Amino acid sequence: MNLKPDNYEALRMPTQEQVIAGQAAYTKWLLSVYDIAVLGISNSYVWKCPSSIIEAHYNRHVSSNHLDVGVGTGYFLDCCNFPSYSPRVALMDMNASTLAFASKRIARYSPEIYQHNILEKIEISMEPFNSVSINYLIHCLPGTIAEKAVAFDHLNTIMNSGACIFGSTILHDGVPIGWPARILMAIYNKKGIFANTKDNLEGLEIALCQRFKNVRLKVFGCVALFSGEVR
Repeated sequence: MNLKPDNYEALRMPTQEQVIAGQAAYTKWLLSVYDIAVLGISNSYVWKCPSSIIEAHYNRHVSSNHLDVGVGTGYFLDCCNFPSYSPRVALMDMNASTLAFASKRIARYSPEIYQHNILEKIEISMEPFNSVSINYLIHCLPGTIAEKAVAFDHLNTIMNSGACIFGSTILHDGVPIGWPARILMAIYNKKGIFANTKDNLEGLEIALCQRFKNVRLKVFGCVALFSGEVR
């Protein structure tokens, strides 16, 4: 059963321009330095959530029938420990550059590739998944947490019963944020790379609990790691 807030139909949907702005920064040049700049420096010293913690989160929840949404460079898929040597791995992203970069990096898995805006209904024919990761994407999506949470509803339609959804996001409120994080977050929000000025821990927990069971949330710095299971 897919539970939704009472005012679900009234939620304001983001414009195409807002959606594009959140992913347009991921050019081939940025992707070439992303692992060092973001996963190395920013995660450890700005967001205060070292990438090793996110990698461990992957290892706890990833299955051999897995979809990664908002693929970045494919770093965690490359490093994580799948339960089998020949997992089914799929990539979903709106950005063709990230899909190309990540798919090349994990070519050994022959990943399925889906170019799609996760804020829109998924009408692509595909077999459902046992795990779905959505890492460092929510804070780039426009709108409030309640509005962004339609992404969870769309993903729910391509997940098996009992499947695990997990991921991480950088929050603006309800978590400890040091001055370097506040400065960088303000810059990213002004440029449209982030859209998380209304993102808070309570809103994320509500959105997840309305849709999934066995929801778990843990905070490292200003990053929330979450997981839940399809009802």
